[in-house]
Amino acid sequence: MSRKLLSLTVYAALLGGTAMADVPRVAVDIAPVHSLVARVMDGVGTPDLVIPSGESPHGFSMRPSSAQALQDADVVFWIGHDLTPQLEDAIETLAEAASVTSLLEADGITLLEFRENALFEAHDHDDHGHEEAEDHDHDHDHGDHGHEEAKAEGHDHDHDDHGHEEAKAEGHDHAHDDHDHGEHAHDDHGHDDHSGHDHGDHDPHAWLSPQNASVWLNVIAAQLSAADPDNAGAYFANATAAQTEMEALSAEVSATLDPVRGGSFIVFHDAYQYFETDFDFPAAGAISISDASDPSPARIAEVQGRIRNEGIDCVLAEPQFNPGLIETVLEGTEANTSVIDPLGAGLEPGPDLYPQLIRDMASVMADCL
Repeated sequence: MSRKLLSLTVYAALLGGTAMADVPRVAVDIAPVHSLVARVMDGVGTPDLVIPSGESPHGFSMRPSSAQALQDADVVFWIGHDLTPQLEDAIETLAEAASVTSLLEADGITLLEFRENALFEAHDHDDHGHEEAEDHDHDHDHGDHGHEEAKAEGHDHDHDDHGHEEAKAEGHDHAHDDHDHGEHAHDDHGHDDHSGHDHGDHDPHAWLSPQNASVWLNVIAAQLSAADPDNAGAYFANATAAQTEMEALSAEVSATLDPVRGGSFIVFHDAYQYFETDFDFPAAGAISISDASDPSPARIAEVQGRIRNEGIDCVLAEPQFNPGLIETVLEGTEANTSVIDPLGAGLEPGPDLYPQLIRDMASVMADCL
């Protein structure tokens, strides 16, 4: 190689390094959300994953690499306190200078209340039991895909979110003692497994709704654009393309589930109602209210009774939890069992993980039923 060509190559590499240095460092809590952020950043940069893929966010303990990702971050995306309360202090301490976005607080998403009883009634899904996300002083307006610069301070961004209703300003006064969770609400069936488990106002597994994910794509693009205006066009172009992909994914999943609609299934823990609501594919119950707590004997007996008496077709386990418990629940029944994964534990982190996660969940359900 000639000296002149070598010099040009080195100069180009230096320019490339300078350009990459200007891209914000981004930290994301869980693999499915990391996938959405990676899709929006495609061709610009790569986000860091805080909670390793396959590790339950409910029981996550901070490790050095996770702390470093937060400490280096200019931008942080996380589901929020309701999923990982133990991460809140770490974000405030380690990423105090970063722009932090709690996605459960985003305008325009659907939020669902916890279902605390073991068995779910059909009417639990009649109106989808949802409320739109409350107004948290986020005025996001990205209907034109936000090629205006996003505001660099706070979260005062107005966004149209492609036809989703604007969030209702209803506040957070949702005491669970007042919630109606169906015919068996607040009886003594299996609530021992809930004692000591402090959850927030809403079911935090909102990433399992592709409709919510589609809204978040614009929120992610807006926050990245606020930190990196020079690449705003790329961020919003990627978000728009990903939303189109999300529509195709939803149609594909609906087609996968159509042949087995009407089948009945029980899940290991109640993490799937956002998926159930998006695709009108309700579960019949959950063995555990949370993957952070063990079900009581009364709850197990209640679930077993439904499997035996109502001919439940399928019981869905999860890869990181006690298979012996599934065997106990299935004892004396003819139900099938399969393993479903709400986090993408067996998938490579990156932009392709989210659509593959949703696709795999639908396939597992269809096969089991």
